[in-house]
Amino acid sequence: MLTHLDMGPKVLNRVAPGVESAPYELFELTPKGATIGAQIDGIDMRAALPAEVLAEVHRALLEWKVLFFRNQPITPEQHVAFARQWGELEIHPALGQGAIPELVRFEKGEGSPKDVKAVGYENLWHSDVSWREVPSLGSILHCIDGPVVGGDTLWADMYAVYDQLSADFVERIEGRTATHSFARAFLHQLPPDQRAAAAAKYPDEHHPVIRTHPETGRKLVYVNPVFTVGIDGLDDSESDRILSRLYALTTAPEFQVRWNWSPDDVAFWDNRSTQHYACSDYHPARRVMERATIIGTRPY
Repeated sequence: MLTHLDMGPKVLNRVAPGVESAPYELFELTPKGATIGAQIDGIDMRAALPAEVLAEVHRALLEWKVLFFRNQPITPEQHVAFARQWGELEIHPALGQGAIPELVRFEKGEGSPKDVKAVGYENLWHSDVSWREVPSLGSILHCIDGPVVGGDTLWADMYAVYDQLSADFVERIEGRTATHSFARAFLHQLPPDQRAAAAAKYPDEHHPVIRTHPETGRKLVYVNPVFTVGIDGLDDSESDRILSRLYALTTAPEFQVRWNWSPDDVAFWDNRSTQHYACSDYHPARRVMERATIIGTRPY
């Protein structure tokens, strides 16, 4: 079976730069971006993966950060079962659920209250649930229906963003934490009589601006414009200047991969080392997605 090493010159490992990547023996892997993103063929998500396949998919996730799978006609039950092979799943307190509580359902089209002509609602860079005390390991998104044109999702490599920072700039932010807020993004979506309880249950959390990936040991930028309120211990103007610089690097195409969805495509990404951006450019066409999110560990 083909691997990405069969495609020509050697491919360098995205976990340990400068080291040649080991071949993938149990499925075909095709890179889709310069530093991030690969398509996997030869996996059927409708059944539990053998331990050796599970391990190789996990290695690919760490190396490529987001994995794409075509032609996966999974049911909600199969979606959840596949995701649980990586750990316990969260139940989101504010976003709409699918047929199973562990699935978040995104369904938009003509008449959707969140879509107003060309004004985007989704199009913001973020890492899922960074506002939690224990944010996620990763997310698995299944395309159920989508527009003929538009509705792509982009992912950014936050290792690569960190690697662009000067030593002086890293020294300014290394060891600092930032405040991440559930209330900022979601409180207004809840009924008024539920907001006080939700704010108490999900208080602001403080995570490192530069976190260390718990499996690869690599450093990366861990702030985002959706959930990050500011950098702790800095005045607003300095915090805003630093965050603006970090956010600008996230938008560099050199550090991104973009996926054009077809029904029954699945993307599995590492929320610890990536951010993503759902392109809200398809109104009034219909787009239906379901997402399972795997609980991770507290950032350090």
